[in-house]
Amino acid sequence: MDGLNHTRVTHFVFLGLTSDHRLERALFAIFCLMYLLILAGNLLILVTVASDPCLHTPMYFFLGNLSFIDICHSSVTTPKMLLDFLSAQKTISFDGCLAQLFFLHLCACAEIFLLTIMAYDRYIAICHPLQYTSLMSLKVCTWLVGALWVGATVHSLVQTVLTVRLPYCGPNVIDSFFCDVPPVIKLACTDTYLTGVLIVSNSGMISLVCFFALLVSYIIILVSLRRQTAEGRRKALSTCASHLLVVALFLGPCIFIYTRPDGSLSADKVVAVFYTVVTPVFNPVIYTLRNAEMKNSMKKLRVQKIFFMGM
Repeated sequence: MDGLNHTRVTHFVFLGLTSDHRLERALFAIFCLMYLLILAGNLLILVTVASDPCLHTPMYFFLGNLSFIDICHSSVTTPKMLLDFLSAQKTISFDGCLAQLFFLHLCACAEIFLLTIMAYDRYIAICHPLQYTSLMSLKVCTWLVGALWVGATVHSLVQTVLTVRLPYCGPNVIDSFFCDVPPVIKLACTDTYLTGVLIVSNSGMISLVCFFALLVSYIIILVSLRRQTAEGRRKALSTCASHLLVVALFLGPCIFIYTRPDGSLSADKVVAVFYTVVTPVFNPVIYTLRNAEMKNSMKKLRVQKIFFMGM
């Protein structure tokens, strides 16, 4: 932690997504709408899952947690990005940058782990249906969610320590719209090759290992579906297709960025928009429009709301 004694930079300046002020106004409107959709869509899923006893199952328990993580994940970067669209000077304090970096990796890693757990849940449900109740009890699900937050916290602390231990004594302009390890460590007044290797071995390996675990689990599921009835195959494929689409939208950009920390930062910040803003918007759509149980529960919730308003 000697690098802390040499830190001179007190704040960082973001270059943002564009320098065109008219385009910034248009982007503000677009991303503001998307952020409101993230909050509304994911809150709707949380309320629906909590209010309908029929959805008190492991799959929807994990879906509710995914919605909570999506709200937190997008809230780490999007409000600041929206504020910067309207500001001439896009600055963030050194401590604020570290806090954003920490919570960004906390939420991103938690989501990666949760998507992996959701794949495991589908594997047990489809391949071992008779043992599903015992293998995926409420206690087991709670322990799995607790473990993913512990793992995500450890990962995030490692990333933050790797960043804060470096000396920052000169340039303070970040070619991005939020603080992340790759663009921040490029501003350090020392050789960051070893830190870059550690980033790949930490963030990159987590993304790749979870991706291959997901891939293997779904290959096994697809093979096992040959023994299912036509209706069983249709329902299983619908659920798995939704999950795979979310995995592709989220893990794809993460793998692109964190397995190549020396890549183009201009390309990285465009790709980062997908997993910080776009994916949290699509998750509620993907998991509700393709899910009959969720749609029925939302209809019941709407009827109950109308009934109570009319009383």
